Amino acid sequence: MRSDIVPGGIFPDFALPDHTDTVRTLSELQGRDPLVLTLARGHYCPKEHQQHREMAEVLQPKAAVAYTQMATISTDEHHTLQEFRLSVGAQWTFLSDPGRIVQRELDIQEYTDPEHDPMIPHTLVLKPGLVVHSVYNGYWFWGRPSAYDLWRDLREATREIRPDWDLDSPGLREAWDSGDRSSFHGWDRRAAELQA
Repeated sequence: MRSDIVPGGIFPDFALPDHTDTVRTLSELQGRDPLVLTLARGHYCPKEHQQHREMAEVLQPKAAVAYTQMATISTDEHHTLQEFRLSVGAQWTFLSDPGRIVQRELDIQEYTDPEHDPMIPHTLVLKPGLVVHSVYNGYWFWGRPSAYDLWRDLREATREIRPDWDLDSPGLREAWDSGDRSSFHGWDRRAAELQA
């Protein structure tokens, strides 16, 4: 992995076609929320199926209510990417990179598998602005994070980015009572829309 992809670094804002063949950027998918990003070997790998099924079964329903986004980048062609996504029960966005743009730019070619030429699998938790919070190298399966590892990382990242994490924090109640919603995630946009 490139030396600048470490906690506190900025992850590149790749633009790739998604499972519907629409080009999407990571920043667009992330919005203002944390993002769990998986760089996957591809549909052929049983380890990918295991990890993605756990994420679909355990993490996906929680991410949906926790203002958290998820995305997977795979070297699979479009049709195989769709099969991969459906076979694991994922509802989040899968991005297709058969040209290995991500693999080359991040220097993560898995050279031990010349037949498939995949990326070394990684899972990252990114704070808004694609700021790296944590990185897991999943070449060996036990290097991949469990849904509960990701839960811990997402708790820490969310605590760092949400001023309203603890409603007992000094000044929050006063700000709310005065109509200042700028420190309250979701409410800040709603207040701005009402003023527009």
